[in-house]
Amino acid sequence: MPAWFRRLSLTRLLRALAILVLAWLALSWLMVLLLRFVPPWTSAVMVERQLGAWVHGEKDFRLRQHWVPWNQVSPWVPLAMVAGEDQKFPYHHGFDFDSIHDAMDAADEGKRLRGASTISQQTAKNLFLWNGRSFVRKGLEAYFTVLIEFTWPKQRILEVYVNIAELGDGIYGVGAASDVYFHSSPARLGPAQAARLAAVLPSPRRMHADRPSAYVQRRANWIQQQMNQLGGPGYIEGHAPPRPRR
Repeated sequence: MPAWFRRLSLTRLLRALAILVLAWLALSWLMVLLLRFVPPWTSAVMVERQLGAWVHGEKDFRLRQHWVPWNQVSPWVPLAMVAGEDQKFPYHHGFDFDSIHDAMDAADEGKRLRGASTISQQTAKNLFLWNGRSFVRKGLEAYFTVLIEFTWPKQRILEVYVNIAELGDGIYGVGAASDVYFHSSPARLGPAQAARLAAVLPSPRRMHADRPSAYVQRRANWIQQQMNQLGGPGYIEGHAPPRPRR
């Protein structure tokens, strides 16, 4: 094969790859832009769980989720999520570098690996990606986190998060969780109920908001204390005291 032909083939291949990459970048951003205004009808994590139930023959499995607009969700719910998961959420731009540094220090000292994902990162992962700890998934998570933070206001990020977060086995979002656990609408949830929902987020398939273990109740009590210290729902609406120290 002549050298000029090999060079031509390589050029065409690189051009095709560049076009594919640019097309994927444009498509992914357009998808994020669309979801700023349109409620997502499902999420990657929900699809993964449903497929897992089919593969493993879980005949009794039922996936429950329905979208609830921001103005129909009790303000205590997003506050509880922020208090329990990401207290710097109103201030950071997708990544909490202090928490990442602390987690790395803890890992270097041989302590249990701590999570350092922000609500923005969790929203990106839940909506577009899959569970796991691979470098590929973390890289894509960072990419979608940047897109979300660049494209969505903070309120939209929280609105999507509270609607797709896993809050029980097959139970996603505050709408389904309110029905199943409290037989109530999301608008009627009080601080204690919101704190119990946020308390199960570390392991929602093992923990129960309606039948809290001693650990879940202790965590819910701590979250309520944090909600009070943050100054109430105004904290996530931009009318907040200075950035807290956890």
